[in-house]
Amino acid sequence: MPIELKKTILVVGGAGYIGSQMVLKLKEQGYQPLVLDNFSTGHRQVLNEVEVIEGELADRPLLDHIFSSRPISAVMHFASCIEVAESVRNPAKYYQNNVANTLCLLRALCQWEIKHFIFSSSAAVYGQPQYTPIDEAHPLAPINPYGRSKWMVEQMLEDFAHAEDLTYVSLRYFNAAGADARGRTGEMHPNETHLIPLILQVASKQRQAVSVYGRDYPTLDGTCIRDYIHVDDLCSAHLLALEALLAGGGSKIYNLGTGSGYSVKEVIEVAQEVTGQYIKIEEAPRRPGDPAILLADPSLARKELGWQPQSSDLAKIIEDAWRFTIYQLGKTRVLPI
Repeated sequence: MPIELKKTILVVGGAGYIGSQMVLKLKEQGYQPLVLDNFSTGHRQVLNEVEVIEGELADRPLLDHIFSSRPISAVMHFASCIEVAESVRNPAKYYQNNVANTLCLLRALCQWEIKHFIFSSSAAVYGQPQYTPIDEAHPLAPINPYGRSKWMVEQMLEDFAHAEDLTYVSLRYFNAAGADARGRTGEMHPNETHLIPLILQVASKQRQAVSVYGRDYPTLDGTCIRDYIHVDDLCSAHLLALEALLAGGGSKIYNLGTGSGYSVKEVIEVAQEVTGQYIKIEEAPRRPGDPAILLADPSLARKELGWQPQSSDLAKIIEDAWRFTIYQLGKTRVLPI
């Protein structure tokens, strides 16, 4: 029996890594996703049979056209620049795209009385952890323009919610990883900086070695520990947040992570087991600002949203990411959504 179509959801940045996975999730649950993307980093091939509008968030006439011509029930915002090092080199890009363009979007949706907004935020808003695992009450002290840009948007959302008929959920990701289990979408960043895809580039002979930044951290094996969350579990949390807003829930902020972590060394070892390939390592000095351990306390999302990660076992994360990597190398056509 066909699924009855529910509400239209505007997915801004829906051609990107997490946004495209969200489009899959929305379609599977009977929603009607509408994608707005400028394709600066997104990929068209993951958006078969989905309505796509190419354009910029700063284009107010375009936003007015979208909101005035379609019955949009909520907006999900994934269209951010995400590279920490680049944000330090080029802060203007991050304040323009992540902050100013989001302000343009918020002004438009409030004018057109779109009442529900879900924001893709980041654990970078916390800065150096004062304690771990980190809960939502942890002080906010971002240490780079990327983190500050996310924090600024969260402050804007709080102010808009007080002044306008707007409710929002801000979801602070820890380390998003993995890929669609059927290989339809995954990480395809032009300048990859994330550990797992870098490791898999080594396993697939696209890269000579992976750098390990520091071996002298106060952890069991001396390498940093991070909280990895499968992209499908992230999108499940977005779906639950959407349903909560549509049911009349109030504005909320949630951490998204598992509450447990893996060291860099453990990730490399599991990747070698999954891929059957040797992963060459290059020793590198510590990077400024890298905490030894960064873990989420996701108990609030579990309690209030009923969110239970299903796919965030490290082996599962790497298996799905490896499958997507092999599909891409073989130029296998990405399956339609």
